[in-house]
Amino acid sequence: MTSYKPREITKTLVESLGNMPVVVLSGMRQTGKSTLLLNQPQLKKRRYISFDDFNTLELARSNPEELLSGKEPITIDEAQKYPEILNVIKKEVDRNRKPGRFLLSGSANFLLLKKVAESLAGRAVYITLHPFTRREMFGATKEKPALAYFIDTGVFPKREIKPVSLKEILKGGMPSVCLGQVKKPEVWFRGYEQTYLERDIRALAQVADLTSFRNLLQLVALRNTKILNISELARDAKLNVVTTSRYLSLMETSFILSRIPPHLKNKTSRLIKSPKVYLSDTGLSAYLEEIKDLNVNEIARGSLLESYVAQNLEGIFSAYYPDAKITYWNIQGRYEVDFIIEVGGQTLAIEVKNGSKCKESDLVGIKAYLSSNKECLGGLLAYNGREVLKVDRKIWAVPVNLLLS
Repeated sequence: MTSYKPREITKTLVESLGNMPVVVLSGMRQTGKSTLLLNQPQLKKRRYISFDDFNTLELARSNPEELLSGKEPITIDEAQKYPEILNVIKKEVDRNRKPGRFLLSGSANFLLLKKVAESLAGRAVYITLHPFTRREMFGATKEKPALAYFIDTGVFPKREIKPVSLKEILKGGMPSVCLGQVKKPEVWFRGYEQTYLERDIRALAQVADLTSFRNLLQLVALRNTKILNISELARDAKLNVVTTSRYLSLMETSFILSRIPPHLKNKTSRLIKSPKVYLSDTGLSAYLEEIKDLNVNEIARGSLLESYVAQNLEGIFSAYYPDAKITYWNIQGRYEVDFIIEVGGQTLAIEVKNGSKCKESDLVGIKAYLSSNKECLGGLLAYNGREVLKVDRKIWAVPVNLLLS
């Protein structure tokens, strides 16, 4: 059995419990929320209940006031299974706004569920637990992230880090898979998909045709890291645009995908204004794309690496810079930068390339962005090389494994 690995979001979680009466921890199914709630030392003294337990759920329905009685802080896992409990929590909080009274956890995105957002307005803070980052997998969370180090000092720390392999990317960051708890990841992901469709989606909304939903999910995986064109996607899925948009919202609500918005601070009519779509875990994406071995073409390798970087950036920045925004920059037909990080009133441009060498053509987008934004901290070319290279006054080529350390 794999020992508990601390999650980086814990610091933000504990600080939030010290300031707000309700903290909501949500995220994809099976990212380790229950494991964190039960094993993190700072949370062990809390009273823990789960709506996965039938008797507890029945008590919540019949007598929620009794369930929530008591002075000790309470953790409610799988809270989305009985959202009506929020009305009782609201009343309790209005009577006593003591910080840390309620810690709620669940697999649906509470912030996107209108009923929950309205019930807890001004009373709750929302935190997302993403799939495992490389730092968490390798037990390196005590070290400051290399990106945070660079943002603070302008240089990267010297570290010996295991290279990012395609095998690692294909496993993704779901704990059961990336920590080697299952022998056949493909079988695990098949079960994950079935559970997601039959339990989560049917619980969130009325989806009459799960086959069409599953087909759309696979089409989205095939468009991973691409600019989202809903009309084109709807046509390929043989669905209307309204249904396609609703299904995409359900995927986002359940954390299966995220939409990275465009960076629109520059005034140009040729800026792309549609979001890019990323599946939240590269292991799940590879399964849906039916990638079963390491014999992957260069285009697919580049897309998987970019998605893996996005996955790690989400985890790192949510823990260390919760107010940061991850966007992308694209001037149609001319320039593109994979990620623009907006943090502390400044920006950082990151371009991801699968090659082991830094080429001048790889820097075109970064240079264009830097010339349009003089306040940018710098541009980083994340590549599969072995050393940090300063290739221009504000541009560095950085090994991917160091960038994500």
